[in-house]
Amino acid sequence: MRAMTFASRNIKELLRDPLSYLFCLGFPLLMLVVMTVVNSSIPEPNFPEGVPIPEGTAMSPTVFQIQKLTPAIAVFGLSFLSLFCCLRVSSDRSSAFLMRLYASPMKGIDYILGYFFPFAGIALAQIILTYIAGDIIAVATGKDAFNIGYMLLSLVLFLPAMLIFIGLGILMGVLFNEKAAPGVCSAIITAASLLGGVWMDIEQMGGVLLSICDKLPFYHSVQAARFALVGNFGEIGIPLAVCSAYAVVIFALSVFAFMKKMQSDKR
Repeated sequence: MRAMTFASRNIKELLRDPLSYLFCLGFPLLMLVVMTVVNSSIPEPNFPEGVPIPEGTAMSPTVFQIQKLTPAIAVFGLSFLSLFCCLRVSSDRSSAFLMRLYASPMKGIDYILGYFFPFAGIALAQIILTYIAGDIIAVATGKDAFNIGYMLLSLVLFLPAMLIFIGLGILMGVLFNEKAAPGVCSAIITAASLLGGVWMDIEQMGGVLLSICDKLPFYHSVQAARFALVGNFGEIGIPLAVCSAYAVVIFALSVFAFMKKMQSDKR
């Protein structure tokens, strides 16, 4: 109950600053349209008739295909939640708002959930809008429409990614002030983009890059979402397990850091 009361306050704060949710909802849609246009403008390879196109030909990148691009853009869009959640937490800390709340019977987990629920709502709306837009683009460009059941399953599989990015936002908001925190979160957004395989085929590139990406949650979040959308359930297990493990650790760290900071500020 205390967490929901605090969450309602944060929802009101978000509504007063529409840039946060409008950017989170609008930017993924813009990127989806832009990258679809880019993909359509790439010329097809001009091989002689009867000669098969070599796999992985640079002129036809598979990551820009709508069924791979849509879930990747959805994960990339979630990364912006870390920035705006971080700004909310660091702003509350700098204004001494949290200091006044520390006198209330609220516990550390109440604060964490109070920040989580509003941004989780934005994340859910963001994913749904991105998938609807992707489905419309698929049909408009002559591709098969998305499977509704697979889309709904994807919503469930996005929960670890939501926990990761919102948890990182809370953690960065606790550890850094409102001047330093946005820079750190911008680095997280860049890492999610480049190391998540959103714009490039990490598996095809292989080598050291694949080894690094394979140890981070961003790449596995994108892979799990892509496998779910095409119904490749046999491949979901490992990416989902890695993302879930990161989500538990990061969210636990955010709770621990917040409680330590709360105890420190009370003294």
